[in-house]
Amino acid sequence: MNAKKTAVLVVILAALAGVISFGIWFSNHGFNAREKPSWIETVLARNARRIATPAGAKELKSPQPVTEASTAEPREHFVEHCSVCHGSTGRGDTLYGRNLYPKVPDLTQADTQQLTDGELFYIISNGVRFTGMPAFGGEDSPESIWGLVSFIRRLPKLTPEEINQLQEMAEGGKTETDETKGAQPEPAGSKEKKAPKPHSHGPGTKPHRH
Repeated sequence: MNAKKTAVLVVILAALAGVISFGIWFSNHGFNAREKPSWIETVLARNARRIATPAGAKELKSPQPVTEASTAEPREHFVEHCSVCHGSTGRGDTLYGRNLYPKVPDLTQADTQQLTDGELFYIISNGVRFTGMPAFGGEDSPESIWGLVSFIRRLPKLTPEEINQLQEMAEGGKTETDETKGAQPEPAGSKEKKAPKPHSHGPGTKPHRH
C-alpha cells in the first residue's frame, strides 16, 4: 500500500472513530438547549447563515437608504415581529433569545453587520434551518423585508432617543397587538360596581335593598 492510500485510510479511520466517539458521548450525555454551545457548534451556526445563502443572492443591494426617516416604519415592524427574540434594539437579550440553541446573535455586532444586504434579505425571507430563525418571505412583501435590512444596518448607530422610543414601543406604549386591535375603550367609570335596584315583594310592601 502506497503512502497516499495509507494517508486516506488514516483519515477515514480517524473520522469514523470521531463519529463513534460522538455517538457514545451523545447517548450518555443527551442534548438540550440549556447548555452553552461548544465553539464548534457556535462557528457552524454562525456560518450556516452564509452557507445557506446562494451566491447570486449575496450580490443583491438594498434599494432603500439607511436613514432615520426611511427606517421609521421598519422600526415598528421590527418591534412587533422580531423583538420577541432579538430584543427591541437587536441585541438578543430576551427570554427567548437567551434560551435558544444557539443563542440569538447580537445584530449590532460584526457577525451580522458584515453580511451583505443580499444575505440579510435572504435570511429574513427564507430563515436558517436548525437555528430558530423562521422564514418571513411568505408573510411579508419584499419591500417590507428590504426595510428591515435597512433598519438592521442602523442598529449599531441608534441614538439614545431612538433606543428609548424602541423600548417604549416594545413595552406596548406605541404598538398595537392582535389582542388590542379593534378593541374599544371602556367608558369612564364602567368598572365601578353598580348599586342594586330596589326590590319589591308585592303590593303594600315597602321597597328595600338586599
